[in-house]
Amino acid sequence: MHLLNLNSLRVFDAAARHLNFRKASLELNVTQGAVAQRIRQLEMDLGTALFDRHARGLSLTEAGETYFAQIHKSLREIDDATRALSAPKDVFKISLPPSFASKWFVPRLKSLADQLPNIEIQTIASETKANFENDGISLAIRIGDQPEIPNITAQQISPLSLTAVAAPDHPAASKAHTLRSLAKHDLLQDGHGHWIQLLKQASISPTGRIYNFNQTALAMDAAANGQGIALAPRLLIQRDITNGKLIDIWSAPEEIGKGYYLLVPTKALDDKLIHAISTWFFEEAQQSLTTG
Repeated sequence: MHLLNLNSLRVFDAAARHLNFRKASLELNVTQGAVAQRIRQLEMDLGTALFDRHARGLSLTEAGETYFAQIHKSLREIDDATRALSAPKDVFKISLPPSFASKWFVPRLKSLADQLPNIEIQTIASETKANFENDGISLAIRIGDQPEIPNITAQQISPLSLTAVAAPDHPAASKAHTLRSLAKHDLLQDGHGHWIQLLKQASISPTGRIYNFNQTALAMDAAANGQGIALAPRLLIQRDITNGKLIDIWSAPEEIGKGYYLLVPTKALDDKLIHAISTWFFEEAQQSLTTG
């Protein structure tokens, strides 16, 4: 038997529900003759009568009743699946620093998306201050001192924990270091200038070169390629340390209050979706500090 036309099954479903070709034609916006023709063709294809025709209407044959129960259920499942697929998803915009987005968030995005199948997550990689009003941002992550912004609640998800890292085959990777010994090597820093600040505070003049990048991710990638020693937040670097791509060779003194902060409008703290996503960030951050 060849595959049946789905439209024919829909015509049969309507006719079986109404037990009237005219009413079925009105529902389907076709002529009564078209309905009758579809039913006759379907009965011929199936090799069995689905309706008993009477002077005052229709009734389903025994085969028709059995077929209708199965077809009606299947068509409803198809319609439900189509509605679920085509239903507009709620959009949740998250603003993240570019390196945090590429090195930390993107590798974990599927984990968050799987928990929220009906939410469209939009990632905005930017360090620009989010205003949460006309930019449509629902949640933001920022790095540095704890932000103090009116009507915005900021909670630390991770301390800064700057960590010096080098490629496994880099000469500096085979021994422990002090800041002074590190200053003899080529150093890689992002736009925050952490190497310069630390060396200046310790009154140490570097003898190696200092390479500057506008993003932490670029300094990390340069270190992984053996170009020097990068200084990056533990939250971003731990995965590369865990998988052996980079070696942890020194930790900078912790700066109290500095870290990664999760920002949400205070008025939205009780929003279930914001609470769920915030909780995900906290839990993933704590786990990644040890396992990457």
